This record gives sequence, C-alpha cells and structure tokens, in this order.
Amino acid sequence: MEDTIVLYPSPEIGHVISMVELGKIILHRHGRQFAITILLTTGFADSPSITSYIDSISRSHPSISFHRFPLVSVDPSNPPRSRAAVAFDFIRQNSANVLRSLRDISAASTVRALIIDFFCTTALPIAKELNIPTYYFYTSGASALAAFFYFPRLFERSTKSFKDQDGIVLDFPGLPPLKATQMPEPTLDQDDPAYGEMCYFCDHMTKADGILVNTFEALEPKAVELIASGACVPDAPTPPVYCIGPLIADESSRAGDSTVGGRQDCLSWLDKQPKKSVVFLCFGSLGTFSAEQLKDVAVGLEKSGQRFLWVVKNPLGHELGSGNGDVDLEALMPEGFLERTKERGMVVRSWAPQVAVLGKEAVGGFVTHCGWNSVLEAVAAGVALVAWPLYAEQHMNRNFLVQEMEMAIGVEQRDGDGFVSGDEVERAVRELMESEQGRKLREKSWAMREKAAEAMGDSGSSTTTLAELAQTWSRAASHEA
Repeated sequence: MEDTIVLYPSPEIGHVISMVELGKIILHRHGRQFAITILLTTGFADSPSITSYIDSISRSHPSISFHRFPLVSVDPSNPPRSRAAVAFDFIRQNSANVLRSLRDISAASTVRALIIDFFCTTALPIAKELNIPTYYFYTSGASALAAFFYFPRLFERSTKSFKDQDGIVLDFPGLPPLKATQMPEPTLDQDDPAYGEMCYFCDHMTKADGILVNTFEALEPKAVELIASGACVPDAPTPPVYCIGPLIADESSRAGDSTVGGRQDCLSWLDKQPKKSVVFLCFGSLGTFSAEQLKDVAVGLEKSGQRFLWVVKNPLGHELGSGNGDVDLEALMPEGFLERTKERGMVVRSWAPQVAVLGKEAVGGFVTHCGWNSVLEAVAAGVALVAWPLYAEQHMNRNFLVQEMEMAIGVEQRDGDGFVSGDEVERAVRELMESEQGRKLREKSWAMREKAAEAMGDSGSSTTTLAELAQTWSRAASHEA
C-alpha cells in the first residue's frame, strides 16, 4: 500500500489555499515517497471561488486527491452567535466525517501523518485514537505561534473579557506586548462560544507530534529560539516546530475571468513607472473599509505626492456584487480625486494580482493589513511595508514587523474602531518612501528577499527541515516493515 499524508484545512479559502501549497511542496520534494489527500468539508464557507480553485488544482496537480465530506448544515441564528462560533461548531460537527474518512483512506493506503489546521483541532484526538501521527500546519508566523502557545496562561488569568479591558496591555515572554482589545476576535468575549473553542485549540497544540509553520528561520530567529526554549509553554513539553516556508500561492488558480482585463491594465501601468516609486495598497480578501475611511485614504495619498496603485472594495454596508463594475469609484472617492491623481495613481476595483504586482520593479512599498500570506509575499519580493492591521492575529503581526523584524512602519489607529486619518496615511507613506528610516527598512526588506529564496533552495533551511520531517514519516514506515 502507498504511503499517504492527509491534510485537513479549515473551510475558509485562504486556509484551503495554504494547505494546498503545503501539499504541493511535499509532492515537489518527496512525491516518490508520499501521496497527498486533502479533506474538504461541505457546507459552511463554500463558494464558487473555492469550487473553481479546487477544480483548477485538480487539473494542474492531478496527484493531489481531494476527499469531500458529506454536507453538514449549521444554523447561524440558532443559537445566535459570532461567525467564528458558527465556523468552529461546523468543524466540530464534521468529527464523524473525519473518523470515517481516515478509516476509508487507511483501508486503501498507509496514512503516515495527518496535518491539520489550527481550527481543526477536534481532529487531533480522533487521529491519536487511530495511532496516526498528527501535526499542525500553522499558517501564520513563528512569532504569532509563540503567542498562541502562551494564550492559555492569559486565559487562566483573565477575570473579564479582553474586549472590556480598555487600556490593559498584555505581556508575552520574549515578544512585544499587545493591547488586550487587539487580541484575535474569537478570544475577545468570554460569553462567545468561540472563546471556549479557542481555549480548547490552544490547550491541545502541545499534544501534537509537531507543528509546521509557514515561515523561515532567518525571518524570525528570535521567535524560533523562544519556542524551542519552552518559555511559551512553561508547564508542558513544547512539540518540535518545523519552519518550511515561505510558501507563496500561485495566483493563476485564484483569479476569476472577470479580473483578467483589470489585471493586465495594472501590470502594464506599473511597467511604465520609475523603479521603486509606487506605493501599493491592498488589504486582503476580507479587508473592507467604511466610505469615510476610503475618503481619508484618498486624501492622504493625494497629499503624500507619491505614486500609488490602490485596490478598492465596496465599503462596509454596501451590497457586494459579482463584477468589477459594482464598485463605483466616482461615488466613493473625494470629488475630482481620480482626475487630479490620474498621472501618478491608479485605483483598481476589487482585486489585483498581488504577487505579480509586488514582483514589479516599480513597487517600492506596500500598505498591508498584515495578513501573513501578504507579509510573506512582500518578503519574497523584497518590498517594505506600512502595517495597517484589521482583524485576526494581524495586530500581533504588526508589532512583530515594526518592533522585531524592523521591516515595516506602523500606522496609528484610533482606539475603538481602528480608523486611520488622512494625515496619518500621508505621514506613513512619506516616511516609508522618503525618510532615512524608510530607506533602511527598504534595504533590510531587499536583503530578506535573498534569505527567503535561499531558505527554499535545494539546500536551504526550509527544504532541509521538510526533508527531515519526511524522513521521520519514512522511518515510521521502515519500523513497520
């Protein structure tokens, strides 16, 4: 029977894409040793974009098998709860499907490892019962992982919800502090069922056989050392951590046909701009702003005098349509803005090919929401950042980027709603592009690009680490022979 590695992502498309990239690199480096099967839920978070992405991967990488679970339905309003709580409930309700699938796959092949998403922790005890070695694939960085390892200590000490702890700053061993109100959303409210699930997830991480992280040692050496020292988990053994990144997703399988024209337009425009002169602004698939915030960004960009490429989505509260034409730029921008800035700026509706944009010589800076995939894409392209976190672990990522890695300038955000004024947008953009500190950040970012490429080279640190892991899985096979 062939040896198989089974991957189990959480349902959101960003997590599915990250897990597919992991499967691709295992196949690329160790395809003669292992087959890859990816478990997919059916129901919550399904969308046409996920379906078309899976179809595209099935065509381009037929050696990756997808195993679809039967439909599971969850009622988000019964009981009323946060979206995270609904998602976590949905994943928990798929436990029987996980058990059945692992048994089915084990009947036809030998499962050498199950690699799960952090949010799929409910699969860990199931796999352990079947004697399948179980690993996490943590899709953010080692610094965030170190913080997540320490979360149970914070949970134990908190007598009230983090959302109610205005002015309180949380300390982490060896990491920058974090405002309590900037903790990831599912941890903010102790009355939210998602809070209990997050406690469960964090508690169980130490029970894994290991944790794969989408980073590389040269990017986060302090965090890697910190985790290995055991300082984040003082009362239990810390599982081994494997830095196997940066894994950068292939955009060609993500874009819909409707974006092709806009994609070519913005790339052609960048080709005509001077080297390292353009600031790129893009805030991820879920990053939307109020109409007021969009206008302030426009004011700041105009006052900065810098060249810019800005991806704009419909503001919060607007009904999202399916095509690019649904974003009415004339209505959203300050009067005359598009005309006044047309010689040095381009505003793109809804989506741009981020990896391709960051790879253009004209791009000198990137205003980002600090989602880890976006951070790695910038690192791999050698582009320095303006850090503007919006949700999830992004506030932690901002602190790491600004204070530890020294690769970003942070924006000052208003307490409560995170609003950023036009003056602050202007300051941050000009500081990155014009100041001595900005020059140093850009030099450091360019140097890190080389280290990222080295890590993924044939003898690089991440390639070697993955080879060691593959050897561990193979040794288990030889012991059974």
